[in-house]
Amino acid sequence: MKKHKVWFVTGASRGFGLEIVKEALASGDKVVATVRNAPELLASKLGNPDNLEVAVLDVTDERQAYHAAGQAAERFGTIDVLVNNAGFGLLGAVEEATDDEVKRNFEANVFGLLNVTRATLPHMRKARSGHVINISSVGGLTGIVGWGLYGSTKFAVEGLTEAMAKELAPLGIHATVVEPGFFRTEFLDASSLTRSSRVIDDYAETVGEMRNFATKVNKKQPGDPVKLAKAIILLANAENPPVHLPMGKDALAFFKEKMDHFEKDIKEWYDVITGTDHDDVVSATNE
Repeated sequence: MKKHKVWFVTGASRGFGLEIVKEALASGDKVVATVRNAPELLASKLGNPDNLEVAVLDVTDERQAYHAAGQAAERFGTIDVLVNNAGFGLLGAVEEATDDEVKRNFEANVFGLLNVTRATLPHMRKARSGHVINISSVGGLTGIVGWGLYGSTKFAVEGLTEAMAKELAPLGIHATVVEPGFFRTEFLDASSLTRSSRVIDDYAETVGEMRNFATKVNKKQPGDPVKLAKAIILLANAENPPVHLPMGKDALAFFKEKMDHFEKDIKEWYDVITGTDHDDVVSATNE
């Protein structure tokens, strides 16, 4: 008999977060869905089911994160699955974005994720079970023109998740980082995407083209967010979940291209790469 799980999903008002909440509720699981404001609107949109709790949470507010996690445990007893989904995009050349624009992106995408993770993990450690699912991006697997700064927040999420997977495994807790490609959500809308306020003409052929592409492709992306949500349900119920889970053929293509370039560079620079150890280390290895 299936044991119903308790989910804690951030950024649940739209996009991936909303679709994941819908699928988890439909499966009979209990869900704490967090939004920055107007929780009654989301609850009403979802039909006010008994297995739903909507909590107010700005992930950049650590005290709110602990309060929301406590609210979840009080209502449903524990937290089995954390989905760190809240965040937003930043489009612009690395040089173009201001210090404030970059810091705000890191506050939400990295430090906000850490706030929520620290608030929920004590409940999982107490139960000696759970699953932390961090929503990253194909931009966290490889650098993409115009998305370097946003991607750097997701590269951070990749590293955090890899370390957490090793730290949490002895405690019976899994950690997975999910890397979606381009999905047909509100991500490219003004409500979810910030564009650097400064535009430098020298980047017109690279970042400028990406800005144009982002406008044209909006709502025409290949990925289906409903299918991604169904995949997240499968992931949460897997006995041996992966640490990395790219989503979409485009994400896989980007990653394979990166690995091909990586392998090529290693072959061409192999002697330099392997020639930087101390001589005593080399000789000891050869003995």
